[in-house]
Amino acid sequence: MVLTVVIAALAFSTPREIAFSRLLPAAPALAAAMWPVVPTVLLGAFCLLLMIVLSFFYADLGTPYTSAAIIAVTLAAAYGSHVRLQREEALFQIRLVADAAQTVLLRPLPRRIGGVEIESLYLAAQEQARIGGDFYEAIGTPHGVRLLIGDVRGKGLSAVGAAAAVISCFREAAYDEPDLQGIIHRLETSVIRHSAAFPVQDQSEHFATALLAEIPHGGDRLLLLNCGHPPPLIARDGKVRVLEPTIPSPPLNLASLIGDRYWVDMVAFAPGEELLLYTDGVSEARDHTGRFFPLPDWMRRRDREHPRELLDQLHRDLLRHSEGRLEDDIAALALRRTTAQSLGAVGAGD
Repeated sequence: MVLTVVIAALAFSTPREIAFSRLLPAAPALAAAMWPVVPTVLLGAFCLLLMIVLSFFYADLGTPYTSAAIIAVTLAAAYGSHVRLQREEALFQIRLVADAAQTVLLRPLPRRIGGVEIESLYLAAQEQARIGGDFYEAIGTPHGVRLLIGDVRGKGLSAVGAAAAVISCFREAAYDEPDLQGIIHRLETSVIRHSAAFPVQDQSEHFATALLAEIPHGGDRLLLLNCGHPPPLIARDGKVRVLEPTIPSPPLNLASLIGDRYWVDMVAFAPGEELLLYTDGVSEARDHTGRFFPLPDWMRRRDREHPRELLDQLHRDLLRHSEGRLEDDIAALALRRTTAQSLGAVGAGD
């Protein structure tokens, strides 16, 4: 509309030799990019009427040719607007499906399980992406609070399918298995079966890193089984512990190549301490010079923040560090022990 008014004003106020009226077909052409069909056609009709009015004042503007151009452009613009609306509707439906799949894959976590506060963060490397290969889960079980976080190698539907297989298996095994070794064996079997059912080009490189954690009922300790995943952090009063595994365990779907020995570490986890689980998209986020995000140092500067506040600040600082250019998906879980748990007996996995 602004363009139409400007062209009309110039056509009336400038010598007819300049013939600004010949620009009128541009208005409905631009309208098709933003407006529905009917408003686009109405704007074209208005431009045609405006051209006819101009012809009463200037007889040699080439009105028939400009009018024909307005009609042709308006019809083409109306069709373009119709096609655009159809594609926008299809994209909207696809996003609804993606959002539903994301909700199933990474369902909202309870903010508190027993004496543990839990918050989550997920960021896709691609701005329009909804789901990816990073995954996490937290479940309250008879054995304690059990946690899973991991990262499937690769991207696309194959990575999403493998992540879904791991999470689905964990949701069952977390209740059934008495220890973390039993859970990881179930996850390994699930990934192997998924890879066999949906083979990829580089089958030997189709694997996932995973970290299992358990906060047993009673006691102030944390059990960890790390399968090639970045080590979690525990922080309190400016002191940070990096929980490297005593003996590395193989990533999922690689046990047949490098052995299936799984080692569980036990560390202290007292009330008031904060635990951060994350994928390598966090620790390997780079700035413009290629420097990694200094996660342990960043964690030391945090001062007894609520898990939600901690992850919100992590989100902002990651985007600031990488200047808004994330090269990998990001997933993180933040937990804080508030009280000693007394919801049940200690599981057999202890």
